[in-house]
Amino acid sequence: MERKKILIVDDDSDMRIFLCNLLSNCGYATIYAGDKTEGIRKIKREMPVLVIIAVTIPKEGGIQMYRELKEDEILKNIPVIMVSTIEKKTFCFYHKFQDAFQDKGFPEPDGYLEKPLETTEVIRLVRALTAG
Repeated sequence: MERKKILIVDDDSDMRIFLCNLLSNCGYATIYAGDKTEGIRKIKREMPVLVIIAVTIPKEGGIQMYRELKEDEILKNIPVIMVSTIEKKTFCFYHKFQDAFQDKGFPEPDGYLEKPLETTEVIRLVRALTAG
């Protein structure tokens, strides 16, 4: 049986290694990218069942990447978990402000995890979004 593929996009190599190891130990196949451009390329090539994106990758890359995914007809249904030190309510406020300014509506991410990450919460959310 083929393992479900999850893409982790974070410029922090320690966080990438942590998440890759954690999710691999839970039976998932993991791939990673260090920035938005590499992440988008890997999503299109690998078609993961879930994408985990750090909000703060350089140049608002995490938020821009999320927006690009949700605008793409093929990729928009892939669940996304955003990870950040920024509280969810602050992120959502900023996200909605930007949407109003640009006159576009984007859904909130499927999941949001605040750092420091709680291992059990990461696993619970990933399993819920990948149905297993």
